[in-house]
Amino acid sequence: MKKQFGTDHHFAVWCRSLAFLLAVGCLLANLSPATQKDKKKKKDEADSSKTTFPKDEQQIDYMLSEMMGAMQVGDVEKLHSTYADDVSMVSAAWAPPVMGWANYLAIYQQQRTHMQRVRMDRTNTYIKVKGDVAWACYQWNFTATMDGQPIQSQGQTTVVMEKRNGHWLIVHNHSSLASPAPGNTATPTPQQTPAKPNGF
Repeated sequence: MKKQFGTDHHFAVWCRSLAFLLAVGCLLANLSPATQKDKKKKKDEADSSKTTFPKDEQQIDYMLSEMMGAMQVGDVEKLHSTYADDVSMVSAAWAPPVMGWANYLAIYQQQRTHMQRVRMDRTNTYIKVKGDVAWACYQWNFTATMDGQPIQSQGQTTVVMEKRNGHWLIVHNHSSLASPAPGNTATPTPQQTPAKPNGF
């Protein structure tokens, strides 16, 4: 009987030791460098999901809004931040393309001096990104007072953009006026006359 008690006692100690070693083994396995890297990776992914970086389409949409806002208020510095120095522009007027920011700026400033209460609204915007190149097209409504007379027009614009140094810039801008509605034979008033200055 004494021998059996001793054997049972040794067996119980052995079982407890085995359980302890298994627990320590599991603990060490969970603290292994590979597991710690996995946990760190999961934590980093969770942290990065909290910090949202805007997608290119969102950056472009915001940039287009900034460009139109700067154009409306006459903020030349902000306007230039949206256009590349080597931009090319095609307007709705029958005129050669305007090449380069400096040439565009001269036209814009000359026309802007004749305008007050400029408003330009953008709708139906479509943006497509392919690597460091993107394009967008949208419709616009333009209203202003030019030399004391109200003017209004509608049209469409397509812009081509390039991502340079992490910043989207317009490298080509093509705007066109919408044709008047068919069957409209009434004599247009100044407010109905389609007009969008070359600089806009």
